[in-house]
Amino acid sequence: MFSAFTNSLKIPELRSRIFYTLALLFVARVAAAIPLPGIDPHPLQQFFADQTAAGAGSLVGLYNMFTGGALVKGAIAALGIMPYISASIIFQLMTAVVPALSRLQQEGDVGRQKLTQYTRYATVLICLIQGTLLILALENPGRLFPGYDINTYGSIVITGKLSFLITSVIFMTAGTMLLMWLGEQITQRGIGNGVSLLITVGILADIPGAAAATYQLFFAPVGVARLGLPQGIVMGLLFVLVTMGIIMVVQGQRKIPVQYAKRVVGNKVMGGQSSFLPLKVNYSGVMPVIFASAILLFPQQIFSQIGAAFNIKFLVEFADNLLRGHWTYYAIYTSLILFFSYFWVSVMFKPIQIADDLKKYGGYIPGVRPGEPTAQFLDFIMTRLTLAGALFLTIIAVMPDFLLFELNVPQRIAIFFGGTGMLITVGVVLDTMKQIETFLLQRHYDGFLKKGRIRARSNSPTGMTGDALSTEAVMKIALPMLIIFLIGLIAWGIRHFAL
Repeated sequence: MFSAFTNSLKIPELRSRIFYTLALLFVARVAAAIPLPGIDPHPLQQFFADQTAAGAGSLVGLYNMFTGGALVKGAIAALGIMPYISASIIFQLMTAVVPALSRLQQEGDVGRQKLTQYTRYATVLICLIQGTLLILALENPGRLFPGYDINTYGSIVITGKLSFLITSVIFMTAGTMLLMWLGEQITQRGIGNGVSLLITVGILADIPGAAAATYQLFFAPVGVARLGLPQGIVMGLLFVLVTMGIIMVVQGQRKIPVQYAKRVVGNKVMGGQSSFLPLKVNYSGVMPVIFASAILLFPQQIFSQIGAAFNIKFLVEFADNLLRGHWTYYAIYTSLILFFSYFWVSVMFKPIQIADDLKKYGGYIPGVRPGEPTAQFLDFIMTRLTLAGALFLTIIAVMPDFLLFELNVPQRIAIFFGGTGMLITVGVVLDTMKQIETFLLQRHYDGFLKKGRIRARSNSPTGMTGDALSTEAVMKIALPMLIIFLIGLIAWGIRHFAL
């Protein structure tokens, strides 16, 4: 496997794509570290540090994870790539219910370009709305961050002019559009899915902090509670098992055999081949976990504020039971994951359309009649696969909370043992490795695995569109950024150890 990384740098096209991807990811991380003019991020960082130490979770904390910490830093990329993802999800769902958008999707490249254009317009609109609400919330942090006290932490916004609101919204919108452009460039001229890589790098940006917390957990001073060697071995084994479980859920699929009938076209006999139809165990991906986490936190905040405002003890207690660590939270959380798993499959998976396409091209499932019986058979199989995938998804989603509340593992460490971030990271890494392995196999190099090959997460083949830049051009971009990165790393180390 390690020789595969060495071989990947021997192929000029693949090497240029890798360096180009790293250079653009570096630009994205720089955008996540430049604060907006007029914002002091230190009070917000201190508040989040206290919340993390207390093990409290919130929707803002989940959003901050997707932005790679840019929200806490008050950066120009504070909105992250999430507005673009939200717009993409909206149009993806609308294509299933709006006939006009569905026709556009079926028109080939022209229709897809039109949908991409609409998605970009929607991204700008979402950025303007979210940016305005975020700046207004930062002026009164207690509304957005429950428990934030200005007298304790201080003010986040150090200026209150209308021009600050307008310029900040413009900066954050421009930051999101920059990330969107970087993601598209990585997809076309780099390696891997650009948007997914941006989210993954943002999640992995907290690895140094998690490593420092792990070191303190096992090598704390005398008199402070710390873990020993047996607990460390258990955590290591648990990490391996969770990672294996996520890979099994992401890669797992049920192969439905498909037989194509022979057809005589002129003097040629077409068809007569055997194939299979892959049905994924986790067809909905990480979307049920994101939807369940977001929706479950809204009632908690609403009931808590109403109960405190009108002194209703029942609502306050019910809101407390909806926090992480209570059985009510996990019961509702599990139900929501199951519901959204089936909802996503019902919207995106079309057994009738698949059955019609098979019948159109002369394909059939052995033992099942074409047409409506095939659609019922596929729906029957997918329903049971979705149940298994949703159960595995629930176990992986609650694993960090088990470590956090039962084993007292710090939250910065627990998030790497499952949850939304770990699901996204493993899936994106598998996709990227699959693309690199495709390049290696085309050049007659060994891939990452000697036995078997890495399968794609989606049914459609991964595109390698876009012209790769030359190695010289990429080095002109990557070398100065690498020098800046090393200087920043040295400065961070001097500052960290000096404190």
